Amino acid sequence: MGTWDTGHFDNDTAADFAAELDEATPERRTELVREALAGAAAGAAGYLDADIAEVAVAAAALVAEQCPGGPPVETVYGPDEPLPRFPEELRSLAVRALDRVVADESELRELWEEADGGNGAWQRGVTSLRAALAPPLAAVTAAIPRQGRPAHD
Repeated sequence: MGTWDTGHFDNDTAADFAAELDEATPERRTELVREALAGAAAGAAGYLDADIAEVAVAAAALVAEQCPGGPPVETVYGPDEPLPRFPEELRSLAVRALDRVVADESELRELWEEADGGNGAWQRGVTSLRAALAPPLAAVTAAIPRQGRPAHD
C-alpha cells in the first residue's frame, strides 16, 4: 500500500484516480466516480481489495464535498480539473461503498486498523464523509419546511 498519510487522496491509488479524472473529458468524470463507487459497493459479500477501497473513498470524498456542509477536498493529490455537479443518486451509492470499505471483509479497513487503531484519523475521516453523505434523519427532517402543517407548541 503506497500510503503516506490518512487523507482520502494520500495514497498512490487515489492519486492515480485523481490524475485519471483530470485526463478524462468533463462528461466522463461523473461516470468514473460512479464506477469507482460501484466497484466497492458491488456485492455484499466477499473480500474487498484495498486498491478498490482506496479509489472508492476518494470518489466518495468528491461526492461528499458537494453535499451541504460537506468536507472540502483540500489536497494537492486530488483532481486539478473542475468536476461536474454530481447527481444526487451518487450519494447513496457512496454511502454503500463506504459501508463496504469499513466492513469486516475489507483489506483497507484491516490495514488501517493495524496501523492506526480502530478509531484513528483515517477511520474518523471516512466516518465524516459518510455523515456528510447521509446526515441523520433528524437533521433532514428539521430542514424540511412545515408548509401546510399546523405548528404545535
